[in-house]
Amino acid sequence: MSTPERPDRDVDEREPSTVPEGIPLLDAETPPPEPDRRELLIITGMSGAGRTRVANTLEDMEWFVVDNLPPRMLEPLARMMTASDGRVRRVAAVVDVRSGEFFAELLSVLDELRRHGVDYRILFLEADDAELVRRYEQVRRAHPLQGDGRILDGIARERELLAELRRRADTIIDTTSFSPYDLARHIRQRLGEEGGQPVQITVVSFGFKHGLPLDADHVVDVRFLSNPYWVTELRHLSGKDEAVNRYVLDQPGAREFVDRYVETLLPAIAGYERELKNYVTIAVGCTGGRHRSVAVSEAIAEGLRSHGLRVRTVHRDVGRE
Repeated sequence: MSTPERPDRDVDEREPSTVPEGIPLLDAETPPPEPDRRELLIITGMSGAGRTRVANTLEDMEWFVVDNLPPRMLEPLARMMTASDGRVRRVAAVVDVRSGEFFAELLSVLDELRRHGVDYRILFLEADDAELVRRYEQVRRAHPLQGDGRILDGIARERELLAELRRRADTIIDTTSFSPYDLARHIRQRLGEEGGQPVQITVVSFGFKHGLPLDADHVVDVRFLSNPYWVTELRHLSGKDEAVNRYVLDQPGAREFVDRYVETLLPAIAGYERELKNYVTIAVGCTGGRHRSVAVSEAIAEGLRSHGLRVRTVHRDVGRE
C-alpha cells in the first residue's frame, strides 16, 4: 500500500483558512476595544490658590465637576462612575477646609478608596502667604479658618491641616505667579489638552429695527446691499432660499466682502482661543433680518467652516414682522 505524498513543508507553512474566500477575517477587520480610562481627580489645597478656576477649566474640558464635596461622598462619587456604564469617565471633586469638621475624614476616606481599588489622583494648589493675603484683600472675603484672627492666622492653620495631604499629592502647582488665565492654560497642558477647546462660533442674523443681539462680539451691517424685499417675487422668501441667496451674493462686492471679512476674523479667532474665550458671536444685520443678513450669515459661516472652525448659524428675526 502506497503512502500518499506529503506536501513539501517548505513550500507553504500556513494553516488552511477557515473563512470562505472574499470574506475578511474578523480579527483583522475589527478594531480592538478602547481601554476603559476613568479618571477621578481630587482638587484640594490652599484657599485662594485657584481651586475654583481649576474646577471651571475642567468643566470647560467636559469633566464632571463637584465643588465643596464632603470627603465621605468621594466613595459614592467613584461608584457613580462605574454605574454610569462608561458615560461619565472624568470626574473631579473639589475637597477643602470649607467642609468644616467633615474635612478631618479626608485622609481616612482616601485610604478606604485605595483599599477598595479606586484609582485617583490628588491635585494640590498652593501659593505663598503674601499672594494669598493679596487675593483675599482684593475680594474682601474672610479666610475660612480665620475666625476672629487675621488672614495670616487662617493661612497658617490651613497649611498645618493640609501638610499630610500635600505630602500625598500627585501634582503640586504653585499659583503664586499665575494669572487666572495662566492657571487655566497650565491645567490644560498638564491634563494633555495643549490645544485647548476649539472656539464655538455663532453667526446670528438680525434686523436692526428689532435691536442688536445683546451677546454680539462683532456686528456687521450689510445694508449696503440692495434689498430683495423690494422684488415682489422674493419678498415672501428668506435668505436661505436659493433665489434670494443668489440675488444677494451675486451683487457687486458681496462675495468679496464675505471673503475679506472671513480673512479678517481669523486672527481674532486665534486670539480668542489663546485667551480661552470659548464662545464668539458674530451678528450680521440688515433692516428686517430676513433676506440680506441671512444670506450673508450663511456665506460667512461657510467661509469659516472651510478653515476648520466650529460654526453654527442662528436666524433670529426670520418670520418676525
